[in-house]
Amino acid sequence: MASFSSLAAISRPPPSSVARASFPARSVSVPRTRVNCSYAEAGVSDDSKSATIDVVADVKTERVVVLGGSGFVGSAICKAAVSKGIEVVSLSRSGQPTYPGSWVDQVTWASGDVFYANWDEVLVGATAVVSTLGGFGSEEQMQRINGEANVVAVNAAKDFGVPKFVLISVHDYNLPPFLLSSGYFTGKRKAESEVLSKYPNAGVVLRPGFIYGKRRIDGIEIPLDFIGEPLERILQAVENFTKPLSSLPASDIFLAPPVSVDDVALAVINAGQVP
Repeated sequence: MASFSSLAAISRPPPSSVARASFPARSVSVPRTRVNCSYAEAGVSDDSKSATIDVVADVKTERVVVLGGSGFVGSAICKAAVSKGIEVVSLSRSGQPTYPGSWVDQVTWASGDVFYANWDEVLVGATAVVSTLGGFGSEEQMQRINGEANVVAVNAAKDFGVPKFVLISVHDYNLPPFLLSSGYFTGKRKAESEVLSKYPNAGVVLRPGFIYGKRRIDGIEIPLDFIGEPLERILQAVENFTKPLSSLPASDIFLAPPVSVDDVALAVINAGQVP
């Protein structure tokens, strides 16, 4: 069953010019291994010239495609996936990030736009697609990037036979309807509907609140965790006292605990795993 999840309560430990990316052909192969058998029973000699046994094993390798993988949330997801031994492909307009990191070299980076992507190359061997696509701008721009871009990605993944799709959406903060009618939220909800429609049994929609962590903007690292982490702890500590206020319009702007970008990434990896 497709599912929604709000990350507001996660606890610790908790067109511009587009370059078409070329991906190495990586298919899940079935290796054949030659194994020499050694016997220790009495009367049976260990003969190195004895016949070999061909062992055929079906090795299933996870391969996650992260849309917007060079962004704040997307890069955290890529890093978390690499740490779990998962093969990662990132598709984003900016391509490979410029900052250093041992995990960066383990990701296949591609510069491109989802509206013009060569999905036959991007999605080859993928076991899950994760979309972090979203942004602000004019009403038309927000509808396009938050909604239409994700719809394109969902349909491409479905047509290609990718078994799972995970969408990073947004918490509604109990905002009144007239505020939720903006292109930012309507675009996100359109994307959610597409995920749940095309992936009724394997689609996951996450709705985090304010996400904190070390965010890089124009090469400058902004430590959002200095504010987000203590605020998360405080709001979780007083949660039982603030619950009566949760029904008030826009109350979650002040009451929804922030969530670490690392916690979001871990939730995504867990949601995107194929049994």
